[in-house]
Amino acid sequence: WRAPGPLAWLHRLFHEGYKLYLQARHRKMMHQFAARAARAASTRGVRQASNVAVLGAAGGIGQPLSLLLKADPLVSGLSLYDVVNTPGVAADLSHCNTPATVTGVTGVGNAEEALKGADVVVIPAGVPRKPGMTRDDLFNTNASIVASLAEACAKACPDACYLIISNPVNSTVPIFAETLKKHGVYDKNKLIGVTTLDVVRANTFVAENQGKDVRDVKVDVIGGHAGTTIIPLLSQVPSTNFSDADIEALTQRIMFGGDEVVKAKDGAGSATLSMAYAGAHFTSQLLKALDGQTGITECAFVESSVTDAPYFSTPVSLGPGGVSEVHGYGSLSAYEQDVLDKAVPDLIAQAEKGIAFAAK
Repeated sequence: WRAPGPLAWLHRLFHEGYKLYLQARHRKMMHQFAARAARAASTRGVRQASNVAVLGAAGGIGQPLSLLLKADPLVSGLSLYDVVNTPGVAADLSHCNTPATVTGVTGVGNAEEALKGADVVVIPAGVPRKPGMTRDDLFNTNASIVASLAEACAKACPDACYLIISNPVNSTVPIFAETLKKHGVYDKNKLIGVTTLDVVRANTFVAENQGKDVRDVKVDVIGGHAGTTIIPLLSQVPSTNFSDADIEALTQRIMFGGDEVVKAKDGAGSATLSMAYAGAHFTSQLLKALDGQTGITECAFVESSVTDAPYFSTPVSLGPGGVSEVHGYGSLSAYEQDVLDKAVPDLIAQAEKGIAFAAK
């Protein structure tokens, strides 16, 4: 139907206006679709890069660590492995209403199944410390465990980032490295000893000592992850006023904070909850870096040329490929330099012990 005579122009105006309306609506719908697609692609990208495996997931550290990772929005898949009890832990965690899917694998020699598709592997596996034990006392048992898990990682997820919590870290990281080298898949930027608990303790103890909000305190801790190899750089903490007695007491407490917990638990365990917290924090920071966030720096025990020790903890920048830069430790006080000078030979010896074990 066409409007007669004088009404024809009104019809044409209406018709053209309606065409413009339909075109505008179509463009709006296409823009909305494109925006949704971009958001979905972005979400898929994050989720594809955030499959995390926990080896030793049913243990004292593994269970709370896995709980914290289940709550991390950057974790899309959480794969749990332990020699016993993993199905129960996985079932329990799977009821938590967060997006990460949870799977559990159990049994000696079955780690490879849990590692398929992992982007990050967190390893708290091993026996815990007991009263009177040093981290070095754990070596014979935990060295074998770490070596076997490194074998599984080399076969199942050679491109993953590996975060080593199993003690003694000063020796287990070199064991892991040597095992990966045997398989031709070692990448120094993707093997990291987690020393975050030393930083967590340092921040807490310094905040208490100085009457500060712990959220405003950041202490770098260098060296290793055992006793006198742990070196908190108290001289570099801004807006603090330590006496010599404070420095001595704080340094000793940070070095031997693990002993404090072992003694307080009276044979019932070691520092599991605080280690889980520290391990989850570092894992989350790494996931952010893998996702493209910049400016992320954490202290970590990595292959290093900062000192004569082949592995050493200093601040490192994290990026899409793991460790993007290893930083130095800056200027030290005379007290800190003396502690460092004594620690380096111990770190060399502990690394060599791990390397020798892996060579057997």
